[in-house]
Amino acid sequence: MQQRLCHVEHGMVSWHPHGWTVFRLLEDAVRTHVQRGGYREVRTPQLVRREVWETSGHWSAFADGMFVVDDAALKPVNCPGHIAIVQKLVPSWRDLPLRIAEMGVVHRNEESGALNGLFRLRQFTQDDGHIFCTDEQVAGEVARFCRELPAFYARFGFDDISVALSLRPDNRLGDEAWWDRAERELADIVAACNLPCEVQPGAGAIYGPKLEFILRDRRGRPWQCGTIQLDFVMPQRFDVRYVDASGAKRHVVMLHRALLGSFERFIAILLEHGLPAWLAPEQVAILPVGPQHVARAGEVAERLGLRARIDDDGTLSRRIVAAHQDGIPFAVIIGDRELAGGTLSVRARDRQWSGPADTVITEVAERCMQRA
Repeated sequence: MQQRLCHVEHGMVSWHPHGWTVFRLLEDAVRTHVQRGGYREVRTPQLVRREVWETSGHWSAFADGMFVVDDAALKPVNCPGHIAIVQKLVPSWRDLPLRIAEMGVVHRNEESGALNGLFRLRQFTQDDGHIFCTDEQVAGEVARFCRELPAFYARFGFDDISVALSLRPDNRLGDEAWWDRAERELADIVAACNLPCEVQPGAGAIYGPKLEFILRDRRGRPWQCGTIQLDFVMPQRFDVRYVDASGAKRHVVMLHRALLGSFERFIAILLEHGLPAWLAPEQVAILPVGPQHVARAGEVAERLGLRARIDDDGTLSRRIVAAHQDGIPFAVIIGDRELAGGTLSVRARDRQWSGPADTVITEVAERCMQRA
Protein backbone atom coordinates (compact mmCIF):
# COMPACT_ATOMS: atom_id res chain seq x y z
CA MET A 1 0.00 0.00 0.00
CA GLN A 2 2.94 2.32 0.65
CA GLN A 3 3.48 2.75 -3.10
CA ARG A 4 0.10 4.48 -3.34
CA LEU A 5 0.98 6.89 -0.54
CA CYS A 6 4.54 8.02 -1.20
CA HIS A 7 7.95 7.25 -2.57
CA VAL A 8 11.34 7.63 -0.90
CA GLU A 9 14.54 8.81 -2.59
CA HIS A 10 17.90 9.42 -0.90
CA GLY A 11 16.26 9.12 2.51
CA MET A 12 13.59 11.75 1.86
CA VAL A 13 9.86 11.30 1.25
CA SER A 14 7.66 12.61 -1.53
CA TRP A 15 4.07 12.31 -0.35
CA HIS A 16 1.44 11.47 -2.98
CA PRO A 17 -2.14 12.80 -2.55
CA HIS A 18 -3.40 9.78 -0.58
CA GLY A 19 -0.26 9.74 1.55
CA TRP A 20 -0.52 13.44 2.32
CA THR A 21 -4.12 12.87 3.41
CA VAL A 22 -2.91 10.30 5.97
CA PHE A 23 -0.09 12.58 7.11
CA ARG A 24 -2.40 15.56 7.66
CA LEU A 25 -5.02 13.49 9.50
CA LEU A 26 -2.29 12.13 11.78
CA GLU A 27 -0.98 15.66 12.29
CA ASP A 28 -4.48 16.85 13.25
CA ALA A 29 -4.79 14.03 15.81
CA VAL A 30 -1.44 14.90 17.38
CA ARG A 31 -2.26 18.62 17.40
CA THR A 32 -5.60 18.00 19.13
CA HIS A 33 -3.89 15.86 21.78
CA VAL A 34 -1.12 18.35 22.57
CA GLN A 35 -3.47 21.32 22.65
CA ARG A 36 -5.67 19.51 25.16
CA GLY A 37 -2.52 18.89 27.19
CA GLY A 38 -1.75 22.59 27.46
CA TYR A 39 1.08 22.75 24.93
CA ARG A 40 1.78 25.85 22.87
CA GLU A 41 2.75 25.03 19.30
CA VAL A 42 5.78 26.79 17.80
CA ARG A 43 7.98 26.68 14.71
CA THR A 44 11.77 27.07 14.81
CA PRO A 45 14.40 27.62 12.07
CA GLN A 46 15.89 24.83 9.97
CA LEU A 47 19.41 26.27 9.81
CA VAL A 48 21.09 26.93 13.16
CA ARG A 49 24.49 28.49 13.90
CA ARG A 50 27.44 26.28 14.86
CA GLU A 51 27.89 27.90 18.29
CA VAL A 52 24.40 26.77 19.29
CA TRP A 53 25.27 23.17 18.45
CA GLU A 54 28.56 23.54 20.33
CA THR A 55 26.67 24.68 23.41
CA SER A 56 24.13 21.85 23.12
CA GLY A 57 26.92 19.32 22.67
CA HIS A 58 25.70 18.02 19.32
CA TRP A 59 28.70 19.45 17.43
CA SER A 60 31.11 17.26 19.40
CA ALA A 61 28.87 14.22 19.90
CA PHE A 62 26.91 14.16 16.65
CA ALA A 63 28.83 16.21 14.05
CA ASP A 64 29.02 13.36 11.53
CA GLY A 65 25.24 13.04 11.68
CA MET A 66 24.52 16.66 10.74
CA PHE A 67 24.28 18.40 7.38
CA VAL A 68 26.73 21.30 7.72
CA VAL A 69 26.19 24.47 5.68
CA ASP A 70 29.09 26.94 6.02
CA ASP A 71 29.26 27.74 9.74
CA ALA A 72 25.83 26.33 10.56
CA ALA A 73 23.91 23.04 10.31
CA LEU A 74 20.43 21.85 9.48
CA LYS A 75 18.81 20.93 12.76
CA PRO A 76 18.83 17.22 13.71
CA VAL A 77 16.68 18.03 16.77
CA ASN A 78 14.36 20.84 17.88
CA CYS A 79 15.62 21.22 21.47
CA PRO A 80 17.86 24.31 21.08
CA GLY A 81 15.13 26.17 19.21
CA HIS A 82 12.68 25.59 22.03
CA ILE A 83 15.26 26.63 24.59
CA ALA A 84 15.80 29.91 22.72
CA ILE A 85 12.06 30.63 22.89
CA VAL A 86 11.93 29.97 26.62
CA GLN A 87 14.95 32.20 27.22
CA LYS A 88 13.15 35.04 25.44
CA LEU A 89 10.04 34.50 27.57
CA VAL A 90 12.02 34.75 30.85
CA PRO A 91 9.44 32.70 32.77
CA SER A 92 8.64 33.03 36.44
CA TRP A 93 7.59 30.16 38.69
CA ARG A 94 3.95 31.08 37.92
CA ASP A 95 4.51 30.24 34.22
CA LEU A 96 5.74 26.72 34.89
CA PRO A 97 5.29 24.08 33.72
CA LEU A 98 5.75 25.57 30.27
CA ARG A 99 4.87 23.05 27.55
CA ILE A 100 6.05 23.66 23.97
CA ALA A 101 5.31 21.47 20.94
CA GLU A 102 6.54 21.49 17.36
CA MET A 103 5.86 19.27 14.39
CA GLY A 104 9.31 20.06 13.11
CA VAL A 105 11.21 18.74 10.11
CA VAL A 106 14.72 17.58 11.07
CA HIS A 107 17.69 16.28 9.07
CA ARG A 108 20.20 13.60 10.02
CA ASN A 109 23.01 12.51 7.72
CA GLU A 110 22.44 8.77 7.94
CA GLU A 111 24.71 6.36 6.06
CA SER A 112 23.03 5.08 2.91
CA GLY A 113 23.22 1.51 4.20
CA ALA A 114 21.24 2.46 7.29
CA LEU A 115 18.29 3.90 5.35
CA ASN A 116 15.15 1.78 5.43
CA GLY A 117 12.06 3.14 3.65
CA LEU A 118 9.88 5.21 5.97
CA PHE A 119 11.47 3.58 9.02
CA ARG A 120 14.84 5.33 8.73
CA LEU A 121 15.24 8.56 6.77
CA ARG A 122 17.53 11.55 6.42
CA GLN A 123 14.63 14.00 6.55
CA PHE A 124 11.64 13.37 8.78
CA THR A 125 9.07 15.14 10.92
CA GLN A 126 9.13 14.83 14.70
CA ASP A 127 6.10 15.31 16.90
CA ASP A 128 8.44 17.01 19.31
CA GLY A 129 7.62 18.53 22.66
CA HIS A 130 9.48 19.94 25.64
CA ILE A 131 8.27 20.63 29.14
CA PHE A 132 10.16 23.24 31.16
CA CYS A 133 9.37 22.84 34.83
CA THR A 134 10.61 23.02 38.40
CA ASP A 135 12.23 20.14 40.27
CA GLU A 136 9.01 19.67 42.19
CA GLN A 137 6.91 19.37 39.02
CA VAL A 138 8.92 16.62 37.31
CA ALA A 139 7.12 13.65 38.85
CA GLY A 140 3.66 15.01 38.06
CA GLU A 141 4.53 15.83 34.44
CA VAL A 142 6.12 12.43 33.74
CA ALA A 143 3.25 10.58 35.42
CA ARG A 144 0.70 12.60 33.43
CA PHE A 145 2.44 11.74 30.15
CA CYS A 146 2.52 8.03 31.04
CA ARG A 147 -1.13 8.07 32.10
CA GLU A 148 -2.46 9.77 28.94
CA LEU A 149 -0.41 7.93 26.31
CA PRO A 150 -2.33 4.59 26.23
CA ALA A 151 -5.61 6.32 25.31
CA PHE A 152 -3.84 8.14 22.47
CA TYR A 153 -2.43 4.88 21.09
CA ALA A 154 -5.84 3.20 21.38
CA ARG A 155 -7.10 5.54 18.65
CA PHE A 156 -4.83 3.69 16.25
CA GLY A 157 -5.72 0.19 17.41
CA PHE A 158 -2.71 -0.37 19.68
CA ASP A 159 -3.54 -1.79 23.10
CA ASP A 160 -0.46 -3.93 23.81
CA ILE A 161 2.07 -1.46 25.25
CA SER A 162 5.27 -2.12 27.19
CA VAL A 163 7.74 0.29 28.77
CA ALA A 164 11.55 0.37 29.00
CA LEU A 165 13.75 2.53 31.22
CA SER A 166 16.90 3.43 29.26
CA LEU A 167 19.93 4.46 31.30
CA ARG A 168 23.14 6.41 30.63
CA PRO A 169 24.97 5.64 27.37
CA ASP A 170 28.76 5.63 26.99
CA ASN A 171 28.54 8.75 24.81
CA ARG A 172 26.90 11.27 27.13
CA LEU A 173 27.04 14.85 28.31
CA GLY A 174 26.95 16.34 31.79
CA ASP A 175 28.24 15.49 35.24
CA GLU A 176 27.80 12.02 36.67
CA ALA A 177 25.96 13.56 39.61
CA TRP A 178 23.27 14.86 37.24
CA TRP A 179 22.96 11.39 35.70
CA ASP A 180 22.72 9.75 39.11
CA ARG A 181 19.95 12.11 40.07
CA ALA A 182 18.04 11.83 36.77
CA GLU A 183 18.13 8.02 36.73
CA ARG A 184 17.07 7.82 40.38
CA GLU A 185 14.15 10.24 39.89
CA LEU A 186 12.89 8.52 36.74
CA ALA A 187 13.07 5.10 38.42
CA ASP A 188 11.19 6.46 41.45
CA ILE A 189 8.45 7.88 39.20
CA VAL A 190 8.06 4.54 37.41
CA ALA A 191 7.76 2.75 40.74
CA ALA A 192 5.24 5.28 42.09
CA CYS A 193 3.12 4.84 38.94
CA ASN A 194 3.28 1.06 39.35
CA LEU A 195 4.48 0.91 35.75
CA PRO A 196 6.14 -2.42 34.84
CA CYS A 197 9.21 -1.77 32.77
CA GLU A 198 12.40 -3.36 31.48
CA VAL A 199 15.71 -1.67 32.34
CA GLN A 200 17.99 -1.01 29.35
CA PRO A 201 21.54 -0.06 30.45
CA GLY A 202 23.38 2.17 27.97
CA ALA A 203 20.31 3.02 25.84
CA GLY A 204 19.56 6.54 27.10
CA ALA A 205 19.95 9.80 25.17
CA ILE A 206 23.20 11.80 25.34
CA TYR A 207 21.64 14.24 27.83
CA GLY A 208 19.39 12.10 29.99
CA PRO A 209 17.70 8.78 30.78
CA LYS A 210 14.35 8.09 29.18
CA LEU A 211 11.23 5.99 29.22
CA GLU A 212 10.45 4.28 25.92
CA PHE A 213 6.98 3.03 24.99
CA ILE A 214 6.90 -0.06 22.79
CA LEU A 215 3.79 -0.98 20.79
CA ARG A 216 2.98 -4.40 19.38
CA ASP A 217 1.13 -4.75 16.11
CA ARG A 218 -1.40 -7.43 15.19
CA ARG A 219 1.42 -9.87 14.38
CA GLY A 220 3.06 -9.31 17.78
CA ARG A 221 6.05 -7.36 16.45
CA PRO A 222 7.46 -4.64 18.76
CA TRP A 223 7.86 -1.01 17.69
CA GLN A 224 9.44 1.68 19.89
CA CYS A 225 7.47 4.91 19.56
CA GLY A 226 6.80 7.32 22.43
CA THR A 227 9.55 8.60 24.72
CA ILE A 228 9.99 10.96 27.63
CA GLN A 229 13.49 11.99 28.73
CA LEU A 230 14.58 13.69 31.95
CA ASP A 231 17.29 16.26 31.24
CA PHE A 232 19.28 18.32 33.75
CA VAL A 233 22.13 18.80 31.26
CA MET A 234 20.86 21.15 28.54
CA PRO A 235 19.26 23.68 30.93
CA GLN A 236 22.67 23.94 32.59
CA ARG A 237 24.61 24.21 29.31
CA PHE A 238 22.31 26.95 28.02
CA ASP A 239 21.80 28.46 31.48
CA VAL A 240 17.99 28.36 31.22
CA ARG A 241 16.52 29.81 34.40
CA TYR A 242 13.24 30.92 35.88
CA VAL A 243 12.50 33.36 38.70
CA ASP A 244 11.21 31.58 41.80
CA ALA A 245 8.78 32.93 44.40
CA SER A 246 11.60 34.57 46.37
CA GLY A 247 12.97 36.37 43.30
CA ALA A 248 16.00 34.06 42.93
CA LYS A 249 16.95 32.59 39.54
CA ARG A 250 16.96 28.80 39.36
CA HIS A 251 17.64 26.38 36.51
CA VAL A 252 14.60 24.76 34.96
CA VAL A 253 14.33 21.02 34.42
CA MET A 254 13.70 19.94 30.82
CA LEU A 255 11.59 16.98 29.73
CA HIS A 256 11.85 15.88 26.09
CA ARG A 257 8.78 13.96 24.96
CA ALA A 258 7.31 12.47 21.78
CA LEU A 259 4.13 10.53 21.11
CA LEU A 260 5.04 9.02 17.74
CA GLY A 261 8.80 9.44 17.43
CA SER A 262 8.45 10.53 13.82
CA PHE A 263 5.38 10.86 11.62
CA GLU A 264 6.95 8.89 8.79
CA ARG A 265 8.00 5.95 10.93
CA PHE A 266 4.65 5.83 12.72
CA ILE A 267 2.83 5.76 9.37
CA ALA A 268 5.06 2.86 8.31
CA ILE A 269 4.14 1.02 11.52
CA LEU A 270 0.44 1.72 10.91
CA LEU A 271 0.70 0.31 7.39
CA GLU A 272 2.09 -2.90 8.92
CA HIS A 273 -0.60 -2.87 11.64
CA GLY A 274 -3.51 -1.63 9.49
CA LEU A 275 -4.78 1.94 9.18
CA PRO A 276 -7.86 2.58 11.33
CA ALA A 277 -10.91 3.56 9.31
CA TRP A 278 -10.81 7.22 10.39
CA LEU A 279 -7.23 7.53 9.09
CA ALA A 280 -7.62 5.65 5.79
CA PRO A 281 -7.17 7.92 2.73
CA GLU A 282 -10.11 6.09 1.11
CA GLN A 283 -12.59 4.84 3.67
CA VAL A 284 -15.21 3.23 1.45
CA ALA A 285 -15.20 1.60 -1.98
CA ILE A 286 -18.68 1.62 -3.50
CA LEU A 287 -19.01 -1.18 -6.03
CA PRO A 288 -22.01 -1.13 -8.39
CA VAL A 289 -22.44 -4.58 -9.91
CA GLY A 290 -23.54 -3.23 -13.29
CA PRO A 291 -24.11 0.06 -15.15
CA GLN A 292 -27.73 0.20 -13.93
CA HIS A 293 -26.46 0.49 -10.34
CA VAL A 294 -24.03 3.41 -10.83
CA ALA A 295 -26.57 6.14 -10.15
CA ARG A 296 -27.49 4.53 -6.83
CA ALA A 297 -23.79 4.27 -5.98
CA GLY A 298 -23.45 8.03 -6.44
CA GLU A 299 -26.38 8.66 -4.09
CA VAL A 300 -24.85 6.42 -1.43
CA ALA A 301 -21.47 8.15 -1.73
CA GLU A 302 -23.10 11.55 -1.23
CA ARG A 303 -25.07 10.36 1.80
CA LEU A 304 -22.03 8.79 3.45
CA GLY A 305 -20.06 12.04 3.33
CA LEU A 306 -16.79 10.10 3.62
CA ARG A 307 -13.64 9.68 1.55
CA ALA A 308 -15.20 7.24 -0.90
CA ARG A 309 -14.50 6.01 -4.40
CA ILE A 310 -16.93 4.50 -6.86
CA ASP A 311 -15.30 1.65 -8.77
CA ASP A 312 -17.29 0.24 -11.69
CA ASP A 313 -14.37 -0.94 -13.83
CA GLY A 314 -13.89 -4.72 -14.21
CA THR A 315 -15.41 -7.77 -12.59
CA LEU A 316 -16.92 -7.44 -9.11
CA SER A 317 -14.48 -9.99 -7.66
CA ARG A 318 -11.49 -8.06 -9.06
CA ARG A 319 -12.80 -4.82 -7.59
CA ILE A 320 -13.33 -6.42 -4.17
CA VAL A 321 -9.76 -7.71 -4.21
CA ALA A 322 -8.47 -4.28 -5.31
CA ALA A 323 -10.29 -2.55 -2.44
CA HIS A 324 -8.77 -5.02 0.04
CA GLN A 325 -5.26 -4.62 -1.40
CA ASP A 326 -5.60 -0.82 -1.23
CA GLY A 327 -6.43 -1.06 2.47
CA ILE A 328 -9.96 0.35 2.14
CA PRO A 329 -11.85 -0.58 5.34
CA PHE A 330 -15.33 -0.94 3.79
CA ALA A 331 -16.59 -2.16 0.41
CA VAL A 332 -20.28 -1.42 -0.23
CA ILE A 333 -21.86 -3.58 -2.93
CA ILE A 334 -24.96 -2.56 -4.87
CA GLY A 335 -26.66 -5.02 -7.23
CA ASP A 336 -30.19 -5.88 -8.36
CA ARG A 337 -31.13 -7.35 -4.97
CA GLU A 338 -29.94 -4.27 -3.07
CA LEU A 339 -31.60 -1.93 -5.54
CA ALA A 340 -34.94 -3.77 -5.32
CA GLY A 341 -34.91 -4.14 -1.54
CA GLY A 342 -33.49 -0.75 -0.59
CA THR A 343 -30.55 -2.48 1.11
CA LEU A 344 -26.76 -2.39 0.96
CA SER A 345 -24.22 -5.21 1.34
CA VAL A 346 -20.93 -4.50 3.10
CA ARG A 347 -17.59 -6.27 3.29
CA ALA A 348 -15.41 -4.99 6.14
CA ARG A 349 -12.15 -6.19 7.66
CA ASP A 350 -13.92 -7.95 10.50
CA ARG A 351 -17.21 -9.14 8.99
CA GLN A 352 -19.75 -9.07 6.15
CA TRP A 353 -23.34 -7.93 6.53
CA SER A 354 -26.29 -6.42 4.73
CA GLY A 355 -29.23 -4.35 5.88
CA PRO A 356 -31.51 -1.41 5.16
CA ALA A 357 -29.60 1.36 3.39
CA ASP A 358 -30.24 3.95 6.12
CA THR A 359 -28.95 1.61 8.85
CA VAL A 360 -25.87 0.59 6.88
CA ILE A 361 -24.98 4.17 5.94
CA THR A 362 -25.26 5.28 9.58
CA GLU A 363 -23.11 2.41 10.88
CA VAL A 364 -20.38 2.78 8.25
CA ALA A 365 -20.25 6.55 8.73
CA GLU A 366 -19.99 6.20 12.50
CA ARG A 367 -17.24 3.59 12.28
CA CYS A 368 -15.26 5.76 9.87
CA MET A 369 -15.46 8.77 12.16
CA GLN A 370 -14.70 6.90 15.39
CA ARG A 371 -11.24 7.72 16.78
CA ALA A 372 -11.16 5.76 20.00
